[in-house]
Amino acid sequence: MSSPQTPASLGRSILVVDDDDTFRTRLVKALAGRGFDARGEGSATKAIEQARQDSPELAVVDLRMPDGFGLDVVKALKEVDATTKILVLTGYGSIATAVEAIRLGAADYLTKPADVDQIVAAFDAREEGAGAAPTKEPSEVPSLARVEWEHIQRVLADCSGNVSQAARLLNIHRRSLQRKLGKYPAKR
Repeated sequence: MSSPQTPASLGRSILVVDDDDTFRTRLVKALAGRGFDARGEGSATKAIEQARQDSPELAVVDLRMPDGFGLDVVKALKEVDATTKILVLTGYGSIATAVEAIRLGAADYLTKPADVDQIVAAFDAREEGAGAAPTKEPSEVPSLARVEWEHIQRVLADCSGNVSQAARLLNIHRRSLQRKLGKYPAKR
């Protein structure tokens, strides 16, 4: 099932930062099978320490970590080495976090489930298209429930996570907002 090594992958260092041990281990193994010098860390703190010791060329960073937020890892990795190309990977994607990740220096943003081929393709596309406008086909239109969920996430992020303030801005009851936040994001 392993795809052939591409010249872009041979020997390049990549750091996988994800608290899901099984996912991280499989992804590191799959990337190593494609010629990357892959290593993984299960916490934000350890990932930043690892990067300070040996800065990776590429990084895959999950947003939700047990000891921090993935966007803090993105910022720290960029402070260690501004040339590190970072892909943010999350199961809880929203427009607000995608915009913030790109603003902090991430090269791309994917939602889980994403396989190794999609991750490698995202890095390859960034390198091939450096300086050029993206040539992606228009994506499918998200559902109204998905757009609502992303809007709520953006407003909540703008309020620094203050649910009461976000509820006031959204003109809904705080408990209603908490129920909506407790649900998984709507499918596209």
